[in-house]
Amino acid sequence: MFEAIHSAPPDAILGLSEAFRQDPNPKKINLSVGVYQDNTGKTPILESVHKAGQLVLERQKSMSYLPIPGSPAYAAAVQQLMFSKGHEIETSGRAATSHTPGGTGALRVAADFIHQQMPKATVWLTQPTWPNHPQIFAAAGVPTKNFPYFDVKTNGLALDEAVAAIQKMPAGDVVMLHGCCHNPTGIDPSPEQWKKLADVIHDRGLLPLLDFAYQGFAEGIEEDTTGLKAFLRPGAELIVCSSFSKNFGLYCERVGALTVVAKDKNAANAVQSQVKVCIRSNYSNPPAHGAELVIAVLGEPDLRKLWEKEVGQMRDRINGMRQLLVKTLKAKGVPGDYSFITRQRGMFSFSGLTPPQVEALKTKHAIYVVGSGRINVAGITDQNIGPLCDAIADVVKA
Repeated sequence: MFEAIHSAPPDAILGLSEAFRQDPNPKKINLSVGVYQDNTGKTPILESVHKAGQLVLERQKSMSYLPIPGSPAYAAAVQQLMFSKGHEIETSGRAATSHTPGGTGALRVAADFIHQQMPKATVWLTQPTWPNHPQIFAAAGVPTKNFPYFDVKTNGLALDEAVAAIQKMPAGDVVMLHGCCHNPTGIDPSPEQWKKLADVIHDRGLLPLLDFAYQGFAEGIEEDTTGLKAFLRPGAELIVCSSFSKNFGLYCERVGALTVVAKDKNAANAVQSQVKVCIRSNYSNPPAHGAELVIAVLGEPDLRKLWEKEVGQMRDRINGMRQLLVKTLKAKGVPGDYSFITRQRGMFSFSGLTPPQVEALKTKHAIYVVGSGRINVAGITDQNIGPLCDAIADVVKA
């Protein structure tokens, strides 16, 4: 029965990593997959996480199943990190959090919930967005459409176009935004722009859905909740899909969360009961270890302080690479003004490289970049910045 099945095309991002691994060129550079790397090109284990691991081993008394939505302690830690301790959302009980296998797992559970409970809803995605977003919703049977977000001419936010599009969306639809560090553009709204977006979404009767995967990588742990908190008005509803792959370095542990904010506690409990149905028919209940690491880091004052310092160091390195990339491109005589890269936030830069230039980087220079021109700035090091900019100069001038 399998003879008629054709091979699927490689994933737009992970497929590049596979091609990179198979490339024999010793000077190859991978700027495709969204993984933080230090200046030696390695993805480090955070010291705070390493120390938390020792605590978890000492405290662990059982390896029995967790409840369907995961540990209550994990849910409390996630909510306090997003909303701040003592926020009305937390104290009122109108938020319900489920531990999911990574941010992608949270997105899929959200998609299943929307499909089952909001069957007429369309999910609106920013243009552009993470390539896996439309695939996740399509797999759950949820229709998606795009709305303007990125202004190519200014390399900035197309705010007026976005607002105009949102004002035309049918009430009851879902609008998906990136909580910070927009992937792939690196362009985030200002606090004033966040408020304007939140106002029009609320007034239009739309449900906001935030993909919140990079808290701490834009401006700071607390500062990066500005967009999220623009939606936290009394009685307002919201879905947040969060991930701790990046800011805790827990990539292989797959630690994420789905948080639903409802009108009141009763509504939150009802929604959570349906979320649990979606989880039960998917992965049944979540893995424990990664969440225990997060609980330990956020719950121990010394580890929390160390973790915040390490997140700051990662953020500073990324921003430093942005500055160095712009400076080196200019020094190499690459045509064009790339100063916009320093105004972007997070791990990614929408570089402006065209698909033919991206292909030339791969075939001529063994440099792997997503076809859209998205570059993982965290993959740039002091050692590869020179060859990288030489290669960009070559393909751009050609």
